[in-house]
Amino acid sequence: MSPRIIALTVFILAYILFILLPQRRTLVALGGSLLLVLTRTISLPEAFLAVNWNVMGIFVGTLVIADVFMQSRVPAYIAEIIVDRAKSTTWSILLICLLTGFISAFVENVATVLIVAPIALALAKKLKINPMKMMIAIAVSSNLQGTATLIGDPPSMLLGGFAKMNFGDFFFYQRKPSIFFAVELGALASFFVLYFIFRKHKEKVQLLAVEKVRSWIPTILLVGLVILLALSSFLDTGFSFLAGQLCMVFGVVALIWDKFTNQKSLRAGLKALDWETTFFLIGIFIIVGAISLTGWIEVIANYLAQLVGGNILFGFVSIVTLSVVLSAFIDNVPFLAAMLPVAMIMAAKLAINPALFLFGLLIGASLGGNITPIGASANIVACGLLKKEGYPVKFIDFMKIGIPFTLVAVSAASLFVWFIWR
Repeated sequence: MSPRIIALTVFILAYILFILLPQRRTLVALGGSLLLVLTRTISLPEAFLAVNWNVMGIFVGTLVIADVFMQSRVPAYIAEIIVDRAKSTTWSILLICLLTGFISAFVENVATVLIVAPIALALAKKLKINPMKMMIAIAVSSNLQGTATLIGDPPSMLLGGFAKMNFGDFFFYQRKPSIFFAVELGALASFFVLYFIFRKHKEKVQLLAVEKVRSWIPTILLVGLVILLALSSFLDTGFSFLAGQLCMVFGVVALIWDKFTNQKSLRAGLKALDWETTFFLIGIFIIVGAISLTGWIEVIANYLAQLVGGNILFGFVSIVTLSVVLSAFIDNVPFLAAMLPVAMIMAAKLAINPALFLFGLLIGASLGGNITPIGASANIVACGLLKKEGYPVKFIDFMKIGIPFTLVAVSAASLFVWFIWR
C-alpha cells in the first residue's frame, strides 16, 4: 500500500473514531500517529517537525496559569460582587456570562467554565431555579469569546501558528480590524438572545459572601503574560517561538509559586493539567502533517476550488456553513487543523486575501460547537457538572439555547469578516 493511501486511510479512520469514541480521542490520535511512523508514511523527523511546538508551548503554559488563577478564587470573588450589584437576576446571569466571556478570552474554555460554574450553581440554589439554562449560557459564552484572542482556545492557537499570526494580529491584521472585533460583534448580537432567554427573572438577589481571594499573584502573572505576548508581536514577527517560550516560562513560574505558597508538590500540579488534550493536539498535528506531505491537501483544495468556481461569496459561505455543521458533532481541533491549509490554497486559486477564508473557518469551527452538548469540551464539562447536581441535559435542552445563540453569533461575525476582508 502506498504512503498516500495509508495517510488517507489513517486520516479517515481517525475522524470516524473521533465521532464514535469521543472519550478515546487521544488514544486514537496517538495510535494513528504511531501507525504512520511505523509504516514509514511519515518519518520520525517529519513527524516531529509536523508538530507546531510554539502552539504547544502556548497551550501548556496557559493551562498552568489557568489552573493557579482558578485556585486563587479571584474570578469567583469578582463574580460574587457582580451578582450582588446587579439590579435583577436577569442581569446577574447576563453579567456572569459576560465575565465568563472575558476570562475565556485569556484562559482555556474548560478552565473558564470550572471557574464560573460554582457561582452560577450557588445563584440557582438561592433562587430555587433549575440551573440548566444558566450553565449552558456560560458554556456557549466561553466558547464564543475563546475565539477572540490567540491564547483563548486551541483553535485560535492553531490558526495563529498556521498563519504566523501573533497576539496583536488577532486585533489588527494587515492594518485592518481582525478576528477579535468579529467575535465581539457576534457576542453583542448573541447577548440579545441570552437576554430574551432570561428576561423573566426580574427578582433581585444577593449572595452570601463566601469567596475570599487567596492570592492576587496568579492574576498579576496572567496580566503580565498578556502584556508580554502583545509586546512579543514586535520581536517575533513570524510567530516562530517567542510566544510559546513566554507561556512556558510563566507556567513554570506559576508552578513554582504554587508549590511554595500552597505547599503543593510539582508532581501534583503537573498531574492536574489537561495532558489528554495536549497529546491529542500532538497526534492531530502528525496525522494532518502526513496528509499534507502526501499531497492530499492540494487534492481537496483543488476539488473545492472547482466546486466554488470564481464565486468568492459562495466559497466563503460554504466554508462557514460546513464548519458550523460539522463542528456541531465532531471535535473542531482536528477539523480546523485539516481545513486550514485547504482554505489557504483555495484563497490562492481565487487570488484573494486568505484571511477571508481563514477567519470564516475559525468562526464556523469554533462557534459551531455551541449547537450541541458534545460539540465542545466546555459543553461536555458544563453538562457533567449539571448531571452531578441532579440535572441531566438532553440534546434538545441544549440546542434550544445553542442553535439561536450560534446562528446569531456566526451570522454577525461572518458578515463583519466578509465586509472587511472580501
